[in-house]
Amino acid sequence: MGLLAIGREAAAVLSVWEADGLLRVSSDVRSKCELDVLTWERRLIGPGSMEEGAWGGEGALAVLAAAGWIALSRLARPPRLPVATRVVLITGCDSGFGKETAKKLDAMGFTVLATVLELDGPGALELRACCSPRLRLLQLDLTKPADISRALEFTKAHTTSTGLWGLVNNAGHNDVVADVELSPVATFRSCMEVNFFGALELTKGLLPLLRRSRGRIVTVGSPAGDMPYPCLAAYGTSKAAMALLMDTFSCELLPWGVKVSVIQPGCFKTESVQNVGHWEKRKQLLLTSLPRELLQAYGEDYIEHLHGQFLHSLRLALPDLSPVVDAITDALLAAQPRRRYYPGRGLGLMYFIHYYLPEGLRRRFLQTFFINHCLPRALRPGQPGSTPAQDAAQDPDPDPNPGPSPMAAQ
Repeated sequence: MGLLAIGREAAAVLSVWEADGLLRVSSDVRSKCELDVLTWERRLIGPGSMEEGAWGGEGALAVLAAAGWIALSRLARPPRLPVATRVVLITGCDSGFGKETAKKLDAMGFTVLATVLELDGPGALELRACCSPRLRLLQLDLTKPADISRALEFTKAHTTSTGLWGLVNNAGHNDVVADVELSPVATFRSCMEVNFFGALELTKGLLPLLRRSRGRIVTVGSPAGDMPYPCLAAYGTSKAAMALLMDTFSCELLPWGVKVSVIQPGCFKTESVQNVGHWEKRKQLLLTSLPRELLQAYGEDYIEHLHGQFLHSLRLALPDLSPVVDAITDALLAAQPRRRYYPGRGLGLMYFIHYYLPEGLRRRFLQTFFINHCLPRALRPGQPGSTPAQDAAQDPDPDPNPGPSPMAAQ
């Protein structure tokens, strides 16, 4: 088969896909694609050689592969479902991803049920001011069963005629950045109450509505649930539990047509990330609550060092939240949504290192680009309890200025 015949076949296939709705092509993108294909033809074949049979089979296939790759990369768009009268419940809309997602979905025509901790808080007031009357606000604390029951009744009452299309489990909680031994067990329980048990109870309560609509469950997770981030054990374990739960839901709800996605975002500049005063208070509370023996073994300067490195990584967080909002939107509307979304720069490298490199390199990477511990006081040379062998084995010069968090690193 000559080059022109192959080109005609490829063009015909793309035209059929476009007619069937598998491709969405604007006129400017089409023109750019055609120009790129023509450019590649000229590079590979040369001017004046476009006649039938001018190239052998290998050359024609090379041109077809290049042209097809360019065409598909530029033309192919995952088919989206229409918004129509779809209703979506989003938790944690006081700030950050939840608030921005509620604003975008409302602008797209969704009926948004947005839960907030405070109906008179800044986030709720902003949503009332900038969104349409379709958006409904509901107070919800995921640690309170009464609030969850009220949210379920509220959702059922507002979806009697339309049904519930999607649930976005966005609300999250973390209030400690410290080694596991330094973290009170209560912080593990509080993270699990919000990030796991509260979301589990709400999701289970809404499953009858979601099964009826063959809808979507979208959960905002964290890479800290996939790999051992230093000093984020309480938060990371709750996110790991939630990710596994969503994978279980994905399998069990497949016969019902309910699709489940998990968003694993990098480090973005949400309100909680920018609230340095909050983290300062949490550090002081940790220092005052530690048993005397632990504080003597680790040292106050050890905790100050962790706190400083954590704040340093947060200063490099990405300010544009749209990649996460776009991922949530795609998970709600794509005909075939992904099971995992990874919005944010540097995540591909981070996951590659985590899955394919030796454990020692993985640990060193997370320490270098997030929090690199200094020596606890009791292990420093000359301190009571340290030994010459321990002294020689320690790194005497930990880097006080780490690079960006792997979630924000390019």
